[in-house]
Amino acid sequence: MPEFVCRIGTSDGTVVTRTVEAADEAGLRAELARQGARLFSVRAGNGRSVAASAAGLASRLGSLRGRGRVKVHEFLVFNQELVALLKAGLPVVTGFEILIERQENAYFKRILLDVKEQLVSGVALSDAFLSHGDAFPRLYATSLKAGERSGEVEKVLRRFLGYQKILGQVKRKVTGAMAYPIVLVSLSITLIFVLMSYVIPKFTEFYEGFGADMPLLTVLVVGAATFLRAHLLEILLGVAAALFAFDRWRRTDRGRRAVDGVLLKLPAVGSVLHQFALSQFARALATLVGAGTPLVTALEISTGSIGNRRISDAVASVVPRVREGAELWRSLEQTGQLTSLAVEMIKVGEATGALEEMLTNVSDFYDEAIEARLQTIINLVEPIILIVMGGVIATILLSVYLPMFTILSSIRG
Repeated sequence: MPEFVCRIGTSDGTVVTRTVEAADEAGLRAELARQGARLFSVRAGNGRSVAASAAGLASRLGSLRGRGRVKVHEFLVFNQELVALLKAGLPVVTGFEILIERQENAYFKRILLDVKEQLVSGVALSDAFLSHGDAFPRLYATSLKAGERSGEVEKVLRRFLGYQKILGQVKRKVTGAMAYPIVLVSLSITLIFVLMSYVIPKFTEFYEGFGADMPLLTVLVVGAATFLRAHLLEILLGVAAALFAFDRWRRTDRGRRAVDGVLLKLPAVGSVLHQFALSQFARALATLVGAGTPLVTALEISTGSIGNRRISDAVASVVPRVREGAELWRSLEQTGQLTSLAVEMIKVGEATGALEEMLTNVSDFYDEAIEARLQTIINLVEPIILIVMGGVIATILLSVYLPMFTILSSIRG
């Protein structure tokens, strides 16, 4: 029976490459449509005995329909172990068999089983991972493809692991630096909520027994506390609905671009986010160039690795210029996103053939700038938060104690 190499999309969005036996192309399309799969492309197979039947394909497609997620840590551990096995001289397929047995994440395990089956059927490792769409970074599959061409898959995997570790370190520094201010604000808001919803109403009941006139500040605070207590459920539901709607909108392409644009305009924080986006770009580009990926392809992928869409769109404009023969440093300079020092470093790297090294230096430069700026921001933000929150709490407490002076004055009078 004739064989066909097909690129197929499953109902859950997974894209796989399979060799399928069928009487003809029309019968193949009908069978895949019956199984709920979408055929993107098809070509005649080469007659290898490892071809899968349509029934077997249906079973494999069904096994991949389960929803799940591959955690970054799990993916990095898998690659570290794969590198160790490759270094020991084991074939890739054998390494996959060993690692699949150790894998605890059921979703990740199903994907690895599918990748291994594709390897056995002759599909390249990079194409096998790329067939799973957004489950893995495109940077990873492209790096693998470059390693396959040069015969240095192990070296490329080590380079990718280094990239992910450094990126993770920068993210942890940012998260760690913001932890204390966030905790401080959260505790202050909780304290204000307790005062407004529980303490103030108790004092209000106490003061009403004296029949004294309340100061304006106390009237305002008590009114706010009374409203909060009477409509607490509605307020919480309204906030939850607003956050849900905002999250749905933020996930859209238009919403993400709008949010990213606003974040870049935030005082102090915007510059940190800008530098972090450029650090992502420079390190990803260095990783791909070092792996032997053509510059234009490396640019297309590295711009996609930038978390901020506004920066990504701006930097992506260099791709057509470089494709037409323009110098990389000049194209990046025209975007106005990189500092003059970073542009000069890329210019030197491009002229001397040390582009990878210079891009890594640019990324390190931005990482150091981020760390220094974060420390400055925290040193300024912490006292500001303390002053503002302390002022709010002091105002609430003052509104509680002011009536006491009024009552004491009326008693003495």
